[in-house]
Amino acid sequence: MRARDPDQEGYAERDGVKLHWEQFGEGDTTIALLPTWSFIHSRHWKCQVPYLARRHRVVTFDGRGSGLSHRPAGWTQYADTEFAHDALAVLDATNTDRAVLVGMSCGARWGTQVAAEHPERVLGLVALGPAVPLAAMLPERRQYAFDEPLDATEGWAKYNSFYWKRSYRDFVEFFAARMVTEPHSTKQIDDIVGWGLQIDPVALANTHRGEACCKREPFRATCERVHCPVLVVHGDEDAVRSHEQGVALAEATGGQLVTIAGGGHALPLRDPVVVNHLIERFVDRVAR
Repeated sequence: MRARDPDQEGYAERDGVKLHWEQFGEGDTTIALLPTWSFIHSRHWKCQVPYLARRHRVVTFDGRGSGLSHRPAGWTQYADTEFAHDALAVLDATNTDRAVLVGMSCGARWGTQVAAEHPERVLGLVALGPAVPLAAMLPERRQYAFDEPLDATEGWAKYNSFYWKRSYRDFVEFFAARMVTEPHSTKQIDDIVGWGLQIDPVALANTHRGEACCKREPFRATCERVHCPVLVVHGDEDAVRSHEQGVALAEATGGQLVTIAGGGHALPLRDPVVVNHLIERFVDRVAR
């Protein structure tokens, strides 16, 4: 059951790839909740949609490779530019001239790119637990190759394309537990595991290879072209992306940084009240 069903839904199509979108509520300001890594679909915004749609028009869509959207073949189909252009296609399909963009993890990268290249479409940008190549990855993630067979099978060694082919569920359970490290998070972890099992591991591997194309200096130059208001929210106990990455994004864009004490990676699922209030206050500010 959903807390709120969409008022409208449909597909945007770009280069033969169909992207399933949903629209909720009405209001003078549109909030576009962007997809994150295709490991999970747009239901990860389930705690934000009912609250934000009380006063605003809210648009979500499943990223390519997830949910009801198409799953194109080949890693080049999952480069950052593809997701950024998908966001624009959904804005067009939903007759959205301008919106506040909200992205979690990888979605923050794509929102940054849209804000830099199409400033006339973006009122402001909210980045939650941003996965950005502006600071080093967590040390435990840096020691394992992704596309090489490994003898190790513990910890982040599970983030490996060969391991996914033989023990995908074990990786999904591991990654879900890394996304939500806060105590008493059984429901959130169960949700993420269920969503993660809906994507084929071969397709998921392609999404990682596409993500790996994003390099530090080109992305830093992209950040320097962002001139809209930016809010970065990052947990200081994020076990997927270091807090330093959120700090670096706020500095690179001239944005505001809010640190959630004890917060993990999946802030919208684990700390929805805090996240919802931060988004709403930001939207009210930029809309004025």
